[in-house]
Amino acid sequence: MGSSGGRRAPYRRAGDGSRFPPFDKRHPPASPSPIRLSRPPALPTLSPVSEPAAKPVVLTCAQPTGRLHLGNYLGAVLNWGRMQDDHECYFGIVDQHAITVPTVPADLRANTYACLAQYMACGLDPARSRLFVQSHVTGHTELAWVLGCLCPLGQLERMTQFKDKAARQESVRAGLLTYPVLMAADILLYNAAKVPVGEDQKQHLELTRDLAQKFNHTYSDTFVIPEPYIAATGARVMSLQDPGAKMSKSDPNASATLFITDSADDIRRKVGSAVTDSGAEVRAAPDKPGVSNLLQILSACSGRPVAALEDDFRGKGYGDFKRAVTDAVEAVLAPVRSRFATFSADRAELDRVLKAGAEGAQRAAHRTLAKVHRKVGFVERPR
Repeated sequence: MGSSGGRRAPYRRAGDGSRFPPFDKRHPPASPSPIRLSRPPALPTLSPVSEPAAKPVVLTCAQPTGRLHLGNYLGAVLNWGRMQDDHECYFGIVDQHAITVPTVPADLRANTYACLAQYMACGLDPARSRLFVQSHVTGHTELAWVLGCLCPLGQLERMTQFKDKAARQESVRAGLLTYPVLMAADILLYNAAKVPVGEDQKQHLELTRDLAQKFNHTYSDTFVIPEPYIAATGARVMSLQDPGAKMSKSDPNASATLFITDSADDIRRKVGSAVTDSGAEVRAAPDKPGVSNLLQILSACSGRPVAALEDDFRGKGYGDFKRAVTDAVEAVLAPVRSRFATFSADRAELDRVLKAGAEGAQRAAHRTLAKVHRKVGFVERPR
């Protein structure tokens, strides 16, 4: 059909078939008013979120060579427990170190579990620390090899412990010589900033620092240079039979050492037979090493200063004094002994703790080992 007269079609069709009002050139549509956007209100300035400061890493390891004694507990393990909230703690049971001397395999396994149970009984908490066995974590021996390739032979041969032990053996094993390098790997694998050490381990820590600095200089900064950790408090407990020597788990005189698992009767007997002197005055003095040692033990167990204890026993004899020492030691060790019995009886729980501890330690070890391998030029293992 044609158009009707000169009338305009009321609508025009768009390309998609929709209909729009006709466009009249004589009356173009008014330009739309520009849309004015108001400026959004300024956002408040936010302070940057600060990441929580990383806790300093502390590592300490011990060989599973038997029962802990009172000196170990008061002088070391008690302080380790106090560090758990403010530090990232790794407590290792170094079974690979233990085989540098002849061992009975069944005894080594039993002692490893016993060492873990003793640590837990003394307050080392698997929920706040990583308790692990050295051989369960890949990386200790691998890093020891890398560090050994940087370590001069003469430096190992000059180690005091090596010379002392080698002098007492007809045949010296290579493991005894390279022991300090494995110890350095134990520490550097976790980039420990602090390492609790005794007098007999200070030379080994110096070697660890030397090897860390040598690796950092040869390749690039990788390792934290560890510092010795000296506890603010800690009792120095001497032998009950020879107060000139430290209390030792290997003392051939069974009456010289108070073990943390000793029964109440054992404690009474050992303290009762402890060396004193021919006098009767309870005071600390260089010429009274036996009495001074018992006063130190009583002070550590009771939390009271030696001077106050001397006042308590003025005019009293050694019998009263030794009974007080016995009661104080028993009060400290009885709960430890009870917890040890509970943990030792639950092998499944000990295995669970070791598994969790190894997994946590392994994550840290993998990070360090990956860096070391890359820096020395090892090809990354395909994944």
